[in-house]
Amino acid sequence: MHLVYQLLTLVHLVGFATLLGGCVIQLRVLDPEVNLPMLVGAWTQVASGLVLAGLLELSSDPAHPVNHAKLGVKLGIALIVVLLVAKNRKFQSIPRGLWTLITGLVLLNAGVAVLWG
Repeated sequence: MHLVYQLLTLVHLVGFATLLGGCVIQLRVLDPEVNLPMLVGAWTQVASGLVLAGLLELSSDPAHPVNHAKLGVKLGIALIVVLLVAKNRKFQSIPRGLWTLITGLVLLNAGVAVLWG
């Protein structure tokens, strides 16, 4: 079970890297767009995060309960990112402010994962 959890964590990190990479590549573009790596990375983050949360719940120790608030905040941010990315994928370009919001939410979600004890 531990190996499965580690492999899913790797998939989750690859999804984050893909999503952030898709955002960062837009830095040098005059009119940013929602590219395919952003869409795939966002969906990978949500799917692998849900499975990871389920595995964490199944294997949780009563002495160390699962932090449901943290998981809820992360899921909420991830769903907002998926919504923004999926809805704006069809446009040729997006406003720079929307791109900044998406990138900021991606970084905020990573910050919640790392900094929230």
